[in-house]
Amino acid sequence: MAGNITIGVLALQGAVHEHLQIIESCGVRSVAIKKPSLLKGVDGLIIPGGESTTIGKLIDKYGFTEELRKFAGEGLPIFGTCAGLIVMAKRVKGRHGELLGLVDVTVERNAFGRQIDSFERDISIRDIAEDKPFRAIFIRAPVIVEVGGNVSVMAEVEEGVVLARERNLMVSAFHPELTGDLRIHKYFVGMVKEN
Repeated sequence: MAGNITIGVLALQGAVHEHLQIIESCGVRSVAIKKPSLLKGVDGLIIPGGESTTIGKLIDKYGFTEELRKFAGEGLPIFGTCAGLIVMAKRVKGRHGELLGLVDVTVERNAFGRQIDSFERDISIRDIAEDKPFRAIFIRAPVIVEVGGNVSVMAEVEEGVVLARERNLMVSAFHPELTGDLRIHKYFVGMVKEN
């Protein structure tokens, strides 16, 4: 195992199992986080895709809100995918109030259409997939339409930004856990190791 690192996956709803599996494939221990006290035992966290309104309500209901803000504030890495991006964004178009408000981005939900409009696209990712494109899977995906000054854009498509990082926080509009391509998760493991 990579230096006894443990990465948690917020296990309230969504693609939890797939993230746990891909983290283990990267040679790192993974654990499902079902209550806030379990955050103390992990070095990094993934907030998976699912349904952002439901995840937001469950984060609130189970007392995760302040604990997740504290986790991020202490510099521990968090990676939000799809709905996780929406939950972590400071601004969501058409929504009043933020969920966690961690990443200085504006997000448009369902930017590519409904579930039936899901698709795959090869994308180039700075520092990860520049020579060989990453096959990104978009399912009712959001898109980042504005980024703050400290946010670095790692991948974009015609519709907007689909992968970005702000210090210890990374967000993607697509589902890297569904591809079998470990490169993005390995990059996140690297962020956790650096920390």
